[in-house]
Amino acid sequence: QVQLVESGGGLVQPGGSLRLSCEASGFTWDYFAVGWFRQAPGKEREGVSCIVSSDGSTYYADSVKGRFTISRDNAKIGAYLEMNSLKPEDTAVYYCAMRRGISYNFAALKEYEYSYWGQGTQVTVSS
Repeated sequence: QVQLVESGGGLVQPGGSLRLSCEASGFTWDYFAVGWFRQAPGKEREGVSCIVSSDGSTYYADSVKGRFTISRDNAKIGAYLEMNSLKPEDTAVYYCAMRRGISYNFAALKEYEYSYWGQGTQVTVSS
């Protein structure tokens, strides 16, 4: 059974940085995608970033381009999300998600593309 565990959330001042981790277990796929999503209070969950295992392709929401960086740890199964220049509007619960393989029309930042989800980690950006 695939399990995803997020960590690294917390309280940070505007302009600060955080690094989120997503550790996955319970699968043996060679080809998969890992996505990060977030949900702010009163808002729908939105896609933030994605990385594909086969070629390292990355995807970002416009709102985080240039500030967030997604990466993988080849020694571990999972992904990281380095968040810099954080803004109050980045405050949300951040979720890690995963799917096996990708289709030719893969929509990297859409929830429906992902089969497995973590429980989320809270990120609060406030002075």
